[in-house]
Amino acid sequence: MPPLIDSLIDKQDGFEIIRDQIASILAIEIQNQMVLATAGGKDPLDWELRIFTERSNPFEQFRQGNDNKTPIINVWFDNSNFDQKKGNTVGRQNSESIFNIDCYGYGESTESGSGHNPGDKEASLEAQKALRLVRNILMASEYTYLALRGTVWQRWIQSIQTFQPPSEGRSVEQIVGARLALRVSFNEFSPQVTPQILDLLSVNINRAEDGQILVNADYDYT
Repeated sequence: MPPLIDSLIDKQDGFEIIRDQIASILAIEIQNQMVLATAGGKDPLDWELRIFTERSNPFEQFRQGNDNKTPIINVWFDNSNFDQKKGNTVGRQNSESIFNIDCYGYGESTESGSGHNPGDKEASLEAQKALRLVRNILMASEYTYLALRGTVWQRWIQSIQTFQPPSEGRSVEQIVGARLALRVSFNEFSPQVTPQILDLLSVNINRAEDGQILVNADYDYT
């Protein structure tokens, strides 16, 4: 059979737009938090995060021989479920999608006059600090609809859990992760039939002196 879709599919789907929007919100608001920290006389680096999307092992950034141990955030799309009762079979599907925001913290063991400071504990605290910033930003009232009102219906935290990233079959003791799973409800749209104008009909309705309704119609069969 011949192809029936007559339009090029060159748009992003909703889940792609929302994933990138989450990352943009975090990047913008983290920069703003650093400015606010500076204005308040605090160290802005305590609010610094590095934002990535769709990385399989972003924590490798910690082990590339540089001294940048700033916590890392990775935003990635997980899955979607579609509710047939909230959509239609023609062009609109309601999606309940999960976006994972993984927060990675790095710690180094140190010795001080007061004793030993374990690196794994420092990594956990760094990951949890990053998680705190992420949760507060995304659940702020200003982002009830993730700044996509009309597209996003609702956003809500589904779960939070901590984990240790694997490395060659073993856990990395000095790197700890914390995952925030964000559930977002929105509509996905699919291509529609392009309407064809078959003919043009122009109608003028007038009233005669005796009250009779007169209709004058012009037809264009182009």
